[in-house]
Amino acid sequence: MSYIQTSVANGVGEIVLDRPRALNALDQSMIDDMHEVLTRWADDPSVSTVLVTSASDRAFCAGGDIRAIRDNAVDGNAAAISHYFASEYTLDQLIADYPKPYVTLIDGAAMGGGLGISVHGEVRVVTDKAVMAMPETAIGFFPDIGATYFLPRLPAGVGMWLGLTGARITGTDAVTVGLATHHVPTEGLPEVAAAIRSGAPLVEVLTSSAPAPTEIPLKNIAEYFADSSVPAILGGLRGAASSASEQQAQWATQMVSLMESASPTSLMVAARLIEIGDSSLLDQCFERELHAAERICATPDFAEGVRAVLVDKDRNPAFSPAQVDDVDPAEVERIVGSI
Repeated sequence: MSYIQTSVANGVGEIVLDRPRALNALDQSMIDDMHEVLTRWADDPSVSTVLVTSASDRAFCAGGDIRAIRDNAVDGNAAAISHYFASEYTLDQLIADYPKPYVTLIDGAAMGGGLGISVHGEVRVVTDKAVMAMPETAIGFFPDIGATYFLPRLPAGVGMWLGLTGARITGTDAVTVGLATHHVPTEGLPEVAAAIRSGAPLVEVLTSSAPAPTEIPLKNIAEYFADSSVPAILGGLRGAASSASEQQAQWATQMVSLMESASPTSLMVAARLIEIGDSSLLDQCFERELHAAERICATPDFAEGVRAVLVDKDRNPAFSPAQVDDVDPAEVERIVGSI
């Protein structure tokens, strides 16, 4: 069974993600099918624009098929894990290098792997219902799919904030920080989609508008997440939680809670990868992420994190070590590698 639908009309090749029960989480077949179609369309003169949409009104793509990856990790099937991530990152690189306009319409959740098949593209349209996040540290993993390249290139501190806390942002805020390129009201999306499918020039369909006032506390984020040291970030937030103004203290307390619910090892690995990614090329980030993914999936924290969040859903993972200060720097470097 295929979980994507494809069609070509009026110069537009459309891919519809259609795995609604899993919120379009990318399994191996979806990655392989998308790669085959996009490779074929890249040289097809009948396709001048690629459009990617979702058959679900709940999600664009909620991420990768993490439960299947955990099953492979528990079974010791390292080859399947390596193949999955290598093919996913190859797809994302193809999208980043695509020779034709690549347009995604995001109405609902776009997280993890969902950002991999959207953020690297030329045009990312979001609605009022769009929600974006990189929540991997909560499951004992790290922001991958090229996130270690694009996160450090967001406004000051925003990438580290998103990568460490897994915080969710709205569609309008995604435009503000650069994860999305255009915003349309939810009720206006069908009209935009129809216009793109008709072959109308994108510049006529999509108009740029002034960003809405952001809900993101950019000043706080720049102040507390500009560092690449997780202990320093947590120390600053804990200090603000006890001594800052009420509003700032409340925000800091929430950020501490998000980070304390994540795998300490994942936090340290994520921060290091985002730090290095700031001065790396995209293909270097993918190579480094593949190395890290292969190693972190073999750690107990990954199986435990996925169990707590996606399998048993008790939200009570027993990570080891349990505190950031107890994470061995040598273990972080082993996972990150020297690429």
